Amino acid sequence: MADTDKVPADNDLNFEQALNRLDETVKALEEGGLALTDATQLYEEGMKLARRCSEMLATAELRINRIQTAFGEQMRFMAEDSDEQEDEL
Repeated sequence: MADTDKVPADNDLNFEQALNRLDETVKALEEGGLALTDATQLYEEGMKLARRCSEMLATAELRINRIQTAFGEQMRFMAEDSDEQEDEL
């Protein structure tokens, strides 16, 4: 297998890749017909992927909240400056 054909490790996946792999894992488990060992390994991988996706979503949510807070502060200062300018007129 060439280096370019390697599947990235769970930590190297972006959100979309991890979610797609999780979806494939769930489908494989739902189809059944797997040996107990294989099903257990897939389940474990699925749980790791689900946790990874959850962590990435939480991180994105935190970043969005920080951006909104910073933007809100800027907008509040701009509104205060605008009110002060109107009062001066």
